[in-house]
Amino acid sequence: MQRIEQATGIILSGGKSTRMGENKAFIQIEGIPIVHRIYALFRELFEEIIIVTNETGLFADLDARVVEDLLPGAGALGGLYTGLFFSSFRHSFCVACDMPFLKSPLIEYLYRKTPGYDVVVPKTRDGLEPLHAYYSQNCIDPARTILAKGSYKIIDIYPLVKVEMVGEDEIHALDPEGESFINVNTPEELLSIQRRKTGIPQ
Repeated sequence: MQRIEQATGIILSGGKSTRMGENKAFIQIEGIPIVHRIYALFRELFEEIIIVTNETGLFADLDARVVEDLLPGAGALGGLYTGLFFSSFRHSFCVACDMPFLKSPLIEYLYRKTPGYDVVVPKTRDGLEPLHAYYSQNCIDPARTILAKGSYKIIDIYPLVKVEMVGEDEIHALDPEGESFINVNTPEELLSIQRRKTGIPQ
């Protein structure tokens, strides 16, 4: 694993987890809370880690910069805006707190695409993956503009910045199983993941 110089890893943990019924960040996968899995990977990859949350006390045991949403209730875009606002570096890699199977080779590959772009985002057959993407500081003002219009979708800033989309063939070479984009939103999804990891038929 190669350390990525001059970049921040942002973990968004401000969601309400209403479909799951508990804080998704602390759901255990293979005995480890998801947010701890992400944190351990980010410690090896990035010089700076920022966790955006409305419950800062929950993350006191992690050596990260834990910040509160500047715009509570503004969804993923509000969380991204907050993370970029506090980031020390030009580019930040932003993920949700419920993505347990991130792959460092793919994260490193995406970073190498960042020169000249404000967003580097994977595009799979399921569409864009805005919560597994790099964002530059140039996204701060567009995010503020879109938020002021009452939209909380990250992809709504894309027309306002320079975007590089990374296709499925490139992604597949580094993550053949496509696990990077798996997230845990519901108890059913959690059960499916647990069965997958233990080899139990779905």
